[in-house]
Amino acid sequence: MKKAVVLLSGGLDSAVTLYLAKKQGFDCQCLIFDYGQRHKREIESAKRIARKANFRYRILKIRLPWKGSSLLSKNQNICLRAKHSPGSQAKIPATYVPARNIIFLSYALSLAEATNAEAIFIGANSIDYSGYPDCRKEFFRAFNELISSGTKSGVEARGIKIHTPLINKSKSEIIKLGEKLGVLFGLTWSCYQGKARPCGNCDSCYFRAKGFAEAGLSEPLLLKNK
Repeated sequence: MKKAVVLLSGGLDSAVTLYLAKKQGFDCQCLIFDYGQRHKREIESAKRIARKANFRYRILKIRLPWKGSSLLSKNQNICLRAKHSPGSQAKIPATYVPARNIIFLSYALSLAEATNAEAIFIGANSIDYSGYPDCRKEFFRAFNELISSGTKSGVEARGIKIHTPLINKSKSEIIKLGEKLGVLFGLTWSCYQGKARPCGNCDSCYFRAKGFAEAGLSEPLLLKNK
């Protein structure tokens, strides 16, 4: 069976991506990062999602001691929703973690090479997103080129490919796809804050709520916390 490494954050995009990889016949190993984020709720969500999908997971603990993001520093306020649109020149928000996807994909690539996996799946999206530069098609295209020229598997022409199946989908399209795949969205967590209920003010909450509304579905996290 073909093998894949799936970056699993605990959010709805990564959950849908995992179920999509499963449907495509991949034997998935989930890679979950504990990178010093200010709450652990998304890690617990990722573990539950992996178990529900019947895939093994690894939690990789790393540290970014220089911080540089409001997601890493408790002394920095989580910004309220900024108005971003695809291709806009809006300021990149304070929740951007410097080079996060480069770091995560590098670990995933090493794991994939070591375990003879042929694919890396990541739930990146460039439609309903906060404007992070490492969530764009250009970035993943460049990283795939790096794999081809900078790894043993790439040089031997048995290269590993990064798959971004959600990159061109709106949040509502992602949610509808997840519904068809049987994703339990009540297990996912998207809010930048780890409280009992989603804050409703951050970018991630905004795009999630917008997606459920446009998909004509109820947001399960808000229902269960009423």
